Amino acid sequence: MKIPVAKPYLTVEEAQSAYDTILTNWVTQGPRVQEFEEKFATYVGSKYAVALSNCTTALHLSMIVAGIKEGDEVICPSMSYIATANSIKYVSATPVFAEVDSTTYNIDVTHAERLITQKTKAILIVHQIGLPADIDAFKEICLKYNLKLIEDAACAAGSSYKGNKIGYHSDLVCFSFHPRKVITTGDGGMITTNNEEYYNRLKLLRQHGMSVNDRTRHNSTTVVREDYLEVGYNYRLTDIQAAVGIKQLEKLDWIIAERRKIAERYNEAFKNIDFIRLPVEPIDYITNWQSYVIYLKANSPVKRNDLMQLLLDKCISTRRGVMTAHREIAYKNYGNNISLPISENASDNSIVIPLFVPMKDEEVHYVIEQIINALLPD
Repeated sequence: MKIPVAKPYLTVEEAQSAYDTILTNWVTQGPRVQEFEEKFATYVGSKYAVALSNCTTALHLSMIVAGIKEGDEVICPSMSYIATANSIKYVSATPVFAEVDSTTYNIDVTHAERLITQKTKAILIVHQIGLPADIDAFKEICLKYNLKLIEDAACAAGSSYKGNKIGYHSDLVCFSFHPRKVITTGDGGMITTNNEEYYNRLKLLRQHGMSVNDRTRHNSTTVVREDYLEVGYNYRLTDIQAAVGIKQLEKLDWIIAERRKIAERYNEAFKNIDFIRLPVEPIDYITNWQSYVIYLKANSPVKRNDLMQLLLDKCISTRRGVMTAHREIAYKNYGNNISLPISENASDNSIVIPLFVPMKDEEVHYVIEQIINALLPD
């Protein structure tokens, strides 16, 4: 038995939808992209959605429309995939790394507020592996200090915060459809917003700053001459990807329900092992269980890296805990005076174990059995 840490849930329906789209000969930034955007916006409860090539490009364009520029500071967690910090650097601004909460591993509200200076222009929160951050608390801080709020919701499609889907609460929320995520388009991204000005500019920026989109030109009965209103980018999603995304979106709630069943089995299996800290789900927060991560406390008889190897020897794939950007070589000039002990400890002692749909009962049982055998040998 060989068990991956994750794999996408794709069926013949997605393949047929992509096939049908290919036969229309409209394969990029066309009607299926528009349909995907409209359906995604409806799903999360936002006014608008803008499809993009991936979540990193979504974060980049969010920085631009939020007015972030050289000399500005943006507060974000270091404990996140490096694209979070990179998106700030793309606009020549400075990422200011905040600590995470020791229970949820989401950005710590109190520490983030202490980092605010005259140069701070935005806070970029991350919904860690699908668990929502405290959006309301950060909205209050941003209102108090006149800052922009941007949500890195790369992992959070389908997650909910206080009764509403992630994507509903603020004006720049960025999603990923990478294969490691709960739903996928192969690769791809989306920004949801309720701000019409942002919406119009995002559409402009994703397609080279072109004043007229391809659908408008195609459907026009008169010659249309486009203008290029500002320096833009080629961050388009294809119609083939959108066709897959539409089918994936239809299954999202079911996929999350199935993932929750697996997570509950893990919770039950590991709850009485005192040196394991299990993931949490606070009241009024609903995670999509994009990943299941266990933390090994200091009294664990097996260290994290050793456990990963023991499981790999049993054909079970795992991944290290969420990285910390400030300790990566790319950010060596940022980390000299940074102390983020909670982030570092969590990153160094946590492990992502397999969770995907469909995961067979015997696969779940095997993962549980091998983890217990490795940690509690007879």
